[in-house]
Amino acid sequence: MERTHVLVCAGTGCTSSKSLELVKRFEEAIRMKDLQSEIKVVKTGCFGLCQKGPIVAIHPDKVFYSHVTLGDVDEIVNEHLYKGRPVKRLEITDIDEETKEAIFEFEKIKFYAKQKRIALRNCGLINPEDVTEYIALDGYQALAKVLMTMTPQNVIDEMKKSGLRGRGGGGFPTGNKWQFAANQVNDEKYVICNADEGDPGAFMDRSILEGDPHSVIEAMTIAGYAIGAHHGYVYIRAEYPIAVERLKIAIQQSEEYGMLGDNIFNTGFKFNIEIRLGAGAFVCGEETALIASIEGRRGMPSVKPPFPAVKGVWGKPTIINNVETFANIPAIINTGADWFASIGTEKSKGTKVFALGGKIVNTGLVEVPMGTTLREVIYEIGGGCPNHKNFKAVQTGGPSGGCLTEEHLDTPIDFDNLIALGSMMGSGGMIILDEDNCMVDVARFYMDFIVDESCGKCTPCRIGTKRMLEMLIDITEGRGTLQTLTDLETLALHVKDSSLCGLGQTASNPVLSTLKHFKHEYLAHVIDKKCPAKVCKALLDYSIDKDLCKKCGLCAKGCPTTAISGVLGKEAYVVDAAKCIRCGACVQNCPFGAIERA
Repeated sequence: MERTHVLVCAGTGCTSSKSLELVKRFEEAIRMKDLQSEIKVVKTGCFGLCQKGPIVAIHPDKVFYSHVTLGDVDEIVNEHLYKGRPVKRLEITDIDEETKEAIFEFEKIKFYAKQKRIALRNCGLINPEDVTEYIALDGYQALAKVLMTMTPQNVIDEMKKSGLRGRGGGGFPTGNKWQFAANQVNDEKYVICNADEGDPGAFMDRSILEGDPHSVIEAMTIAGYAIGAHHGYVYIRAEYPIAVERLKIAIQQSEEYGMLGDNIFNTGFKFNIEIRLGAGAFVCGEETALIASIEGRRGMPSVKPPFPAVKGVWGKPTIINNVETFANIPAIINTGADWFASIGTEKSKGTKVFALGGKIVNTGLVEVPMGTTLREVIYEIGGGCPNHKNFKAVQTGGPSGGCLTEEHLDTPIDFDNLIALGSMMGSGGMIILDEDNCMVDVARFYMDFIVDESCGKCTPCRIGTKRMLEMLIDITEGRGTLQTLTDLETLALHVKDSSLCGLGQTASNPVLSTLKHFKHEYLAHVIDKKCPAKVCKALLDYSIDKDLCKKCGLCAKGCPTTAISGVLGKEAYVVDAAKCIRCGACVQNCPFGAIERA
């Protein structure tokens, strides 16, 4: 048996940085040292600390290497694996020696110190393409326990007792949803896993399916037993090829081992899972639109009630939970509802996975207990804004969420607190914005996304979001007025109150939250015709400081519209505002800081 495992991250992020080539190179170098009987190279899922990828972890030495390149492999093999001397220059060094050890001592690295990995418990630890590794970490024990010792109602009661709420954005109690479906008298029922993760910057569900697909398969089977369903669908966007492939492998392995199929664990219970690929429509994250897509119809929401638990896919009772929700379920069954309910806050139990992105030092996946503050996530885990920039806001909940400011940093994160502040948890996207971000432009960005993704079924969303985008464009291009701001807020409230589905009803959140917390930036755009963050091109003016100009001509050389003129070595250069397209090339080309942007 191998004494050492070399764990190489093979999630999408690290794969794009050639981590699969690292795997091959490690295997070659280990063979050359004749160590293949002692050392095993394992492709894992995402470790979470994406900013430091590709990551390679050595077990049981408890050493993490970051930013590993092909050129580093021979050194790691020769020095660490052969001679027993870790390569210090590649080690993740922010180790907190006072924290307690864990299975892989994740908690000894500051990034993980305040995290609690439940949904992500196996990501980075196992090969997601090998079911035996999942089984070795208590995989499918929860399913066996359910089928052999619990009634369907026992399972539902355990879910209710745990306090688990849906992690897809709505936060509806999982046990209650299952109860509604179980109460329906019907020979056919369905379980759907919603893996249609469409928020910009969100990759929580993708990473779980890439790193631990069996946890979702096991949970879906448990859900099927609980409500009386024998068939499940995983609705996943085609843009997730690695997740799709590993899910296919996991389903096949589960069937081969008798953990999916007609007679699971010889109990007589049968359950099968199909994969349905989505085309990437954001609206198909809404459950009724998702159902329409599975049935082969255009993905558009329908009026509720009836709810899917009563009338879902093919007109049959259906429960829909997202990937992260399912990933929690085997752990709850194995460890107990009381354990899960002891984590988090009174009304929001357990943990939540967030995708940290934007202006943050440690981009990546974070799983923290509910009730952790925004300050802890952004500064103690995320490391704050890079380059000593000042934090300005955090956008939670993606396009359906809103911006929160510095005054909200000590807010405990849970479903109700974020909604009370005009935002929402959503599926878990968390985009950090700093002093260089224009909040009007941020609202415009999200509204542009929403307009593009609106299904067009209801008038408030189809036309209202388009009109809001036009107003935001007017504001960022200098045509906005105080009346524009009034009209924008009025329309945003109408869209919120009258749209058909949850996506349309939350489409106004980026506008309303930025108007509430950053009204001064809107006023600067419409009154002063200036963008305080110097982002909106139409409101910028470029000029060259004659005292700082070295007459080198580099600014003119890089100008695409010949808007800069002067005499090389003799005369300071000047900008022709009429020709200037405000691209910023001159600022980048000038090494002397002579060009002013205002």
